[in-house]
Amino acid sequence: MVTSKPQHRYCGRFAPSPTGPLHFGSLVSALASYLQAKSKNGIWRLRMEDLDPPREQPGAADHILRTLEHYGLYWDGPVVYQSQRYEHYEAALATLAFKEFSFPCSCTRKDLNTAMRRANTSVYPGTCRQVTPKIDQPHAIRLKVKKTLIHFNDQIHGKIHQALHKTVGDFVIKRADGFYAYQLAVVTDDAEQGITEVVRGSDLLDNTPRQIYLQQCLALPQPEYAHIPVATNAQQVKLSKQTFAPPLDEQTPNIALYNALQFLGQNPPAELAKIDLNSLWGWAVQHWDLSKIPKVHSKIAAPDVRKTNT
Repeated sequence: MVTSKPQHRYCGRFAPSPTGPLHFGSLVSALASYLQAKSKNGIWRLRMEDLDPPREQPGAADHILRTLEHYGLYWDGPVVYQSQRYEHYEAALATLAFKEFSFPCSCTRKDLNTAMRRANTSVYPGTCRQVTPKIDQPHAIRLKVKKTLIHFNDQIHGKIHQALHKTVGDFVIKRADGFYAYQLAVVTDDAEQGITEVVRGSDLLDNTPRQIYLQQCLALPQPEYAHIPVATNAQQVKLSKQTFAPPLDEQTPNIALYNALQFLGQNPPAELAKIDLNSLWGWAVQHWDLSKIPKVHSKIAAPDVRKTNT
């Protein structure tokens, strides 16, 4: 059974993947979520999303922790590692199976491409939804998506709605290789950690309707959401380990934090780049204003999401 903690005090989180060192884009997300929590006298959790061992870099998790501490980003409570929480994800899967909200899918990538082409659709066509698949071979677990419109209000982007059955379809919650899907893990962990607001990059905006739908299926509370703009390189491509974003310089944390505050629209005074970290953090918490964050800092848009006027 999936449980959640009572939501009284504000609780935010930062959840990096240990696929490499933190870069400027990571700092922007960490800084925004940290300041939103601390400006509300709240709690800031740290969760290591180490669900995909083939993509992880040895020693990256420890390096991330050291970098956060070096920058003065201190988390509350113990670090949560998703690799140590498999039994919680299994419990969530069991709940969904008991409610008949999920089903096994033995389709290969080739099977899916063929079925989608025949059905003239870009989403999963429901091949295994009404049949008994061969579960003696590798198979994924998918969530049944009803014909429903998911609504939520993003603190930065305003009102968002998505017809999940049209844009995503029945989506995977456990992969055929045995690893748990991001959507299932993040929903389970946010509930059990008592997260009241998720502040993260806008590249994850299109994930939110799926997560809200999962929250509804599991009868879990829905946090607030705020999706900040993503940092990009000169080619307007999101900064990431895959695009060889340079790691944060531990010698000049003030400059990087000052630049991140600028990126987030906080208009920091120039002297913040030169003063001690404690003074910088004091100014940042006192002057933090979520409403100043711009919606877009790049040409990258979240797919499959339609924005309505507020």
